[in-house]
Amino acid sequence: MTSFERPILIRTSGFTLLETVVALMIVALGMTAVYMQLNQFATNAIYLRDKTLASWIGSNAVTELSVLPDWPELGDDEYELTFADRMWNLTVEISETDVDNLRRADVSVALSERPERILHTVSALIEPPLPQGFPPASWRNVSQGPRG
Repeated sequence: MTSFERPILIRTSGFTLLETVVALMIVALGMTAVYMQLNQFATNAIYLRDKTLASWIGSNAVTELSVLPDWPELGDDEYELTFADRMWNLTVEISETDVDNLRRADVSVALSERPERILHTVSALIEPPLPQGFPPASWRNVSQGPRG
C-alpha cells in the first residue's frame, strides 16, 4: 500500500449524527401533536363539565319558577348562586305570550367570573299557580286506555 492510498472503511452498524437529528425531530413533532391533542381534550372536558352544570342550574330555576305559589312578575332579574363549589350568575327574563294564561321564562346561566359568556339558556312556559284549596291531580285513577 502506498502512502497515497486510503483504506476503504465499511460501516457495519450505528447511526450517523444526521440520522439521529432527523429521528429526534420526527419524535419531537409527534410529541408536540400529542401534547396539543391532550390540551384540547382537557379544554373540552372542562367546557362540557361547566355546560352540564349550567344546564342543571337552568332546569332547576325553571322548575322553581313553575312551582312558586305566585305567578312570576314580568321583567328581568339577575342573581348569583353557589352550585358545585362555584359561583354562577343567573339571568331570568319573564315575558308575556300571546296566550293570556302563559308566561315565557328565559333563564341564562354563566359563571360569575365570566358573566358575559353564557353557557346555557333554558326557556319554558309558565302557567299561573293553582287556586287555593284546589285538589292536587291524582294519577291513580287515570285509565290505561280503552279496554277490550
